[in-house]
Amino acid sequence: MNDVLKIGGQELNNRLFLGTGKFSSNKYIPEVVRISGVQVVTVALRRVDPEYEEENIAAFVPQDCVLMPNTSGARNAQEAVRIARLARAAGCGNWVKIEVITDNRYLLPDNDETVKATEILAGEGFVVLPYMSPDLAAAKKLVAAGAAAVMPLGAPIGSNRGLKTKELVRILIDEIPLPVIVDAGIGRPSEAAEAMEMGAAAVLVNTAIATAGDPVAMAGAFSLAVKAGRMAYLAEPGETVEYARASSPLTGFLRD
Repeated sequence: MNDVLKIGGQELNNRLFLGTGKFSSNKYIPEVVRISGVQVVTVALRRVDPEYEEENIAAFVPQDCVLMPNTSGARNAQEAVRIARLARAAGCGNWVKIEVITDNRYLLPDNDETVKATEILAGEGFVVLPYMSPDLAAAKKLVAAGAAAVMPLGAPIGSNRGLKTKELVRILIDEIPLPVIVDAGIGRPSEAAEAMEMGAAAVLVNTAIATAGDPVAMAGAFSLAVKAGRMAYLAEPGETVEYARASSPLTGFLRD
């Protein structure tokens, strides 16, 4: 089965995306990438510094991965656009994850500013993957603005609380003609599998892997879960019903 995810002209065989913000040591990253097979890795631009190799997170990302800088720290569209342009000038490529966050407590994205940044950067040839609160109207605006995918949160960033926005994400999957990538909040491999079973195109995981007791083993578990969830979605699970249905005939045995 040739099940390929296509984004921005790139063909991806692995539907687990990796965030890199919380590892206790950058030295975990190459092994996490190896065990999980991830092909897309997101990094904050402020952590890309070629002059300091030990702190330059890009130096730990294997060359064959798609490096996706994010606009972490941006509080409006103008700041996000500036960060994205700086990332491309620094040699990070055309992919960018838009993060525009003005809420300091819950770190929820500002959908309006995200739409503005997406329109500007898509017009400049960026492959834009915007992080968003799962709202259908905003998602439709992101499609019109030229987004390559939409990335709704499952729960607040770094919370490991799981797929709390499940029904809203399901609506986006049903209604949006772009890949829907669940980003933020997923804390367990089972939750990643659940997102994939719903029809999500991919999931992006950072905290749940980086803060695990064994990040490398957890990355492997997430990779397997994403694959299992995708296989289940393609297999078209049977319907759910309210009452029991016998798996075998209840007549014709012994007394009949």
